[in-house]
Order: sequence, then structure tokens, then C-alpha cells
Amino acid sequence: MDNVKQILQGVELDHRTVALLTGAACGVGALVLLVQKVRSHQEMMEKIQRARNRRTDSLQRAEQAVQQHKKSLPVTDSAHILMLSLSELTKKLQEGSLSPKDVLYTYMEKTLDVNKDLNCCTGILLESFDQLKTVSTNKEGLLYGVPVSIKENFAYKNHDSSCGVVINLEQPVQQDGVLVEVLKRQGAIPFVKTNVPQALLNYDCSNPIYGQTVNPHNLQKTSGGSSGGEGALIAGGGSVLGLGSDIGGSIRIPASFCGICGLKPTAGRLSVKGMSSIYRGQKSVLSSPGPMARDVDSLALCMQALLCDHMFSLDPMVPPLPFNMQIYQSTKPLRIGYLESDGYSHTSPSMSRGIREVKALLEQAGHTLVPYTPLKISYALRELLIKGILADGATTLLQKLEGSPVDPCLKAQLLPYYIPTWLKKILSFLLKPLVSSLLILLVDLKSSVLCVELGEKVYIQETIAAWRRCNIDVLLCPVIGPAYNFLYCGKLSTAVPHTMLYNLLTFPAGVVPVSTVTTEDEEELKHYKGFFQDHWDKLFKQAVSGGEGLPVAVQCVSLPWQDELCLRFMKEVEQLVKQSRK
Repeated sequence: MDNVKQILQGVELDHRTVALLTGAACGVGALVLLVQKVRSHQEMMEKIQRARNRRTDSLQRAEQAVQQHKKSLPVTDSAHILMLSLSELTKKLQEGSLSPKDVLYTYMEKTLDVNKDLNCCTGILLESFDQLKTVSTNKEGLLYGVPVSIKENFAYKNHDSSCGVVINLEQPVQQDGVLVEVLKRQGAIPFVKTNVPQALLNYDCSNPIYGQTVNPHNLQKTSGGSSGGEGALIAGGGSVLGLGSDIGGSIRIPASFCGICGLKPTAGRLSVKGMSSIYRGQKSVLSSPGPMARDVDSLALCMQALLCDHMFSLDPMVPPLPFNMQIYQSTKPLRIGYLESDGYSHTSPSMSRGIREVKALLEQAGHTLVPYTPLKISYALRELLIKGILADGATTLLQKLEGSPVDPCLKAQLLPYYIPTWLKKILSFLLKPLVSSLLILLVDLKSSVLCVELGEKVYIQETIAAWRRCNIDVLLCPVIGPAYNFLYCGKLSTAVPHTMLYNLLTFPAGVVPVSTVTTEDEEELKHYKGFFQDHWDKLFKQAVSGGEGLPVAVQCVSLPWQDELCLRFMKEVEQLVKQSRK
């Protein structure tokens, strides 16, 4: 443009020539921008391909190592090892009747097999083979010799923690995160990283780098998210214990969808150092790392192992509260609040039935059940949850995705973030008389963080006061499910209060599978209308249809810092369900 100005200053040109030169300059500028965009897109696609190649290479090298091990030691009873619970496995490892080597290679082989069907792994941690050489130094650890899977966003030295976002690729972390380091100190062997949805803030499990993770019970259903790779791998038998993270249900939803157990501890009970997220510094709705496994005892053992002096010294911000085994093993009758539905969120017939059946079992066992209704769900979702997580107007999220392919599971969820604030206000005003759940998509995201945090503190105090008035120890409530058909998670953000509410409250919450979807549930679903009888209720009906045989779960909740009581309640539900089946 400067050259053009100099020419115009020296030579008198007619209007037509000026127009032509200006047009040419604009054309050149547009061409340059186009070339840059094409080049950026090409670089993104090359990054994605290199990440896929790294994954393929790690899978192939692990496969070769497994085959070599089988040739050298063909008599390992892999089926027996895979059938053992975590408690049984640790006992046999400690007494020496099983070796860490046999266990690792057994689970490695099973993981490779499961991944072929479910696409749940982002890469094998080949360093796990080297760890076998030194693991005997940690023989006194509670998880000695146990292979553990970890969600992709947990820091493991020299590996990416991309959160499914292309811009984060090829930035390997320089050291293990605190929980990974504690796992190793306790004798565990982290051996695989598992898949997540793009940017984590979604309860499906697909991204443009590694693709869609599917449900082990039905390959036409999602595994849930964001810890969906963990849920699928554990349910598929490829892992006996895994670590996930949860900011809105990201442990509990895949646990529900896949039919396993998962715990979201009290926010701050476990260290988050070394756990990547898209929103750094977001303090209104806190993420919690937590265990995922096939049974509740495994969750308790993992918490016992992690809540140790080593973690407290690595992260002084974590309160030094060891696991209270006395509370976990208590048999004192409980006073339990319960609800089939909060009157706002979607609850399928099968999940409502699960609550009713568990309520009856608990009453028969001598516990007292008290009806409970959560406070101001619509207000909490609109004014505290959404504004708390996306207080910057989703700017950071959209910046992270700029220039990258957007995964199909995320597209519908992103659309409202692009709507200008003025238009949201107009639409919200016009639609308010309809009392539609659509209104949560029209929230003005940009808000005062201070106002949200103050509102959150008041809401927590009000909720605790409500629990005190009801005199309840714990809460039995629904969780999202059964597993959705593909592409519906991003369309149905109206379903999240079931789980997100307890992230806002910082209450520990866990999920236990209790049943499966029946023919009768599917028949009842045909008549499902929902609370608002709007587009979102129809979408929910479509999302959970075709679910016969899928897991049905319930959610167990306790007050902050009472994680052991939450687990004890989960264990009670698990045992009563098992006894009822016999």
C-alpha cells in the first residue's frame, strides 16, 4: 500500500486508474490472507497426522513387546488376572503369587484389543515397560504392580496433554503431574493415556485428532465424557483402575454411560497440579480429579493410596486429610435424601426407575429415606454454573479452537457462543414467556466474576442449610443416562444440572451402576414428554432411544470433605443391588 501511495503522489492519475490500483491492492491483500489461512490449515492437518502417527507407533511397539513376552512366557493365565478385582489383584501382587510383569503385559494386551473396537486410547506409555525394572523398590506401596490408565489431560513426562485441541499438540510436559508421581510412589504403573472430547467441555468423547470413542455395550452409542476414554477402557476390561477429571460430570457421566463406578471427590481434596484444562484460573466451578473402576472398593483403595504424605508434601495447597477408613467401613444406618427428578433436567424412565428401586432396597435395609428437592436449579444453572465456567464469554475456548477443525460433537454446543450479546438479550426477552429450557443457551456469558463467586458461596450455604433442615447425611439422585446416540451431547446442554450442580457446590459425588435398560423402559420412553415439551425434550428422547441393555446408574452425594461417607453410601448401594440380584 505504501508503494501505491508514492506512485499516486508523483503521478496524476484518473479516477479509473486509482480504482484499479486500489482494487488490485485489496485483491493482493485478500490473496495473502487466503494463502496464510490455507497454510495454517495445512500445518494443523500435518500436526494431527503426526499425533496419529505417534499413537500408531506406540500401539505397534506395545503389540510387539506383548508378543515377545508371550513367546518367552506362554503360560500366563491372563483370563484369571483380568477377572480379579483391584483388591484381589493387589493382594496377589503383594504376596508374590503374581508378578507386576505378568499383570502389566496382560492388561497391555487387553487394552490393545479393546482399543481396536472402542478407539479409547491416545497412546501407550512405553515408559511403563522400563518402570517394571524399578517397581520393586515401591513394593510397600498400596498399588504395587497395578497398571493404571490416565486421562489424556494428566501430565506424564515427555507426553502431550492436548485436551483434544490441535494447538496444544507437540508441547510435551517436562515432568509428571502430582497424582502421576504419587501413583508411581505407591507402586502403580501408568501405562496408557485415554481419549477426551475436544476442549474437554463436552460430555461426548470425540476430537479431530483421535476421533470418536464408542460405548463397549453398544458401538452405536457414545462412551460419555470428558473422561470417556477411561470409561470405555475400564468397562471394556482393558484397565482395572483409571484416573479421570470432572468439572461438570466428566467422571460420573462416562461411568453412568459405560456401567462402571466413578467418584468426583470434594474440590481440593486431590491435587490438580499437572492436570491440564482449557480454562486456567477459573475458580467458580472447580475441576476435581478422581478414580474410575469396576467397583467401589477400588475407588476407596485408590483414594487411600493418593491421600498420602507424599501428595501432601508435593502440593501443600491440599489439606493433609488422610483417608478415614473408619467412616468408609461404618455400618451405621443413614438418613438419605432422595429425588427422582429435579423438575428441570431431563430424566429418562430407566434412570427414574433406578432411583425407585434403590430407594426401596435402602429402606428394606433399615435406612431412612427423605424426599428432597434441590434449590433454584434454573438460577444455579444460568447465573452461577454457565457464567462461572464461561465468564470470559467463551473467548478462551474459541481462541483455542481458532484455525482448527471443530469436531462434529462440539459444533452445536459452540453455536450460541457466537451469538452477539444484544441478540441474546432480545431472544431471551421474547422467549421468556414460553419458559423453555432454551433460555440457558441465551445466557449473557460475560459477567462479573466477583458476583458469580459471591452468588456461589451464598448458594452453597443455602444448600447446606436445606440439608440440615431435612437432617440428611447423604443424597440419592439421578445421573445423566442411559448412553446417548452420537452427536446429541453437544445439542443437549440442558441435561447437565444432574451432575454440574455438585461441581458448583463442591460436594463429593459418585456413580454406581444398578440396573440395565429394559424393554418396558423403552416402551415408556415412547410416551416421554419432559417438563417443557419443547425441542430439547424431543432431542433428549431421541438421544437415549435404542438403549435396551445399556447400564442404568444412580448418583450418591455427600457434604464437602465427607468423601469417605460418599464412598460408604456408594458401597451400600452396590452391595444391596448385588444381594437383590441373587
